[in-house]
Amino acid sequence: MPDFTRWQSMVYATGGCAQPVRLHGERYTLDSKTGEVLDVYRTADEPTGFLLTACGNRRASRCPACSAVYKDDTYHLIIAGLRGGKGVPEEVSQHPRVFVTFTAPSFGAVHAHRQQAGRTLPCRPRRDRPVCAHGRPAGCGLRHDREDPQVGQPLCVDCYDYTGAVLWNAHAGALWREFTKTMPSVLARLLGLTRKELRRTVRLSYAKVAEYQARGLVHFHAVIRLDGPDSPVDRPPDRITLDLLDRAIRQTAGRVTVDGPDGPPSAVRWGDQLDVRPVYVSAELDGFSDQRVAGYVAKYATKGAESAGTVDRPIRHAWEVAGLKVTEHARRMIYTCFSLAHLPPYRHLLLREWAHMLGYGGHFSTKSRHYSIRLGDLRQARADHRAEQARLTANAPVLDAAETVTVAEWRYAGSGHRHGEAFWAEVARQRIATARKIRRDRTSGIG
Repeated sequence: MPDFTRWQSMVYATGGCAQPVRLHGERYTLDSKTGEVLDVYRTADEPTGFLLTACGNRRASRCPACSAVYKDDTYHLIIAGLRGGKGVPEEVSQHPRVFVTFTAPSFGAVHAHRQQAGRTLPCRPRRDRPVCAHGRPAGCGLRHDREDPQVGQPLCVDCYDYTGAVLWNAHAGALWREFTKTMPSVLARLLGLTRKELRRTVRLSYAKVAEYQARGLVHFHAVIRLDGPDSPVDRPPDRITLDLLDRAIRQTAGRVTVDGPDGPPSAVRWGDQLDVRPVYVSAELDGFSDQRVAGYVAKYATKGAESAGTVDRPIRHAWEVAGLKVTEHARRMIYTCFSLAHLPPYRHLLLREWAHMLGYGGHFSTKSRHYSIRLGDLRQARADHRAEQARLTANAPVLDAAETVTVAEWRYAGSGHRHGEAFWAEVARQRIATARKIRRDRTSGIG
């Protein structure tokens, strides 16, 4: 088709997006002093009649291209807060910082992949082969691989507390917020300071990402750092050590709770498994390297509840659940969301809207204001670079942003590809991914 070349260039501009947004409209660049029109762009002048823009979805299951960009941005956000760069001083690498994993409590026995010294161990061995109250085995002697579909599935679905599991997911975000609000008080007590004195001594900075375990429960990975009172530019006092940070995290995690719908008796709290590891610049020390931590967080930033056996799209009606291609465990959690959503104590949790997320409706990645650069800053820098490259390619005149005004009007014209276009978009995505890999290998000295 005569418009193929232009269409292909737009696809490459989106990175090979799987669900691009089609727009109709126009953009005018005016001289801010005289009102003279300096530049005009209209989608009516395009051979296709529209402009393609990337969907920006972070989920790898929905759009591999946009999720790859989101993953890279998250990596740079995390690594900047660990070793500096992009406006963060390099001295931040000398601040106490740890990588923490917060888990959910147990709501029933599930099959698990267990490993020790490189050997896969039996799941839940029991010598006397006991049975539960429903007559099912209370143990499992099988050795499950990491990818075994049984991993995360309950040994007995009737013993498993599905209501408790769903309500824990629904309150997990609030529990994290309570942790971040309570930790300064714990730090102040450990240092023998008041909250006001603490603010003049140290500041808490963090970045966290949510991940679904195979059993369908959310847990959080967080980078937690202690700065001086002026944040990353200021090093904390010498008495602010890794040991102090470790103790503050463990004490805070052990004491914070969030009241459930039925009050304190159903309080939500963290699970017993809490992993706190120091983060170092070198991978040879007894802890995690900053590069490994950044890569770990970035990897999980593009995953959602689909990694726990559910779907990555909202479920509108309960009758849809029976036909979903999900695990039986996920299906029961989804049904639990729908059944609880109609009860008055749980209506404010919006469980129906978050049934596909197994009850969790919080943000997948968050950070404190002073941890490092914002994702929006990275996106704006990328947009400015692309605009500059487009200007150079078109030999357009140089326009001073301070002396111009841009007026634009865009109208939504649809989403996704048409008429077999998805094939060429996937080709573009693979070529872009290959080019990026080659550049990274050259930069790191591989090959």
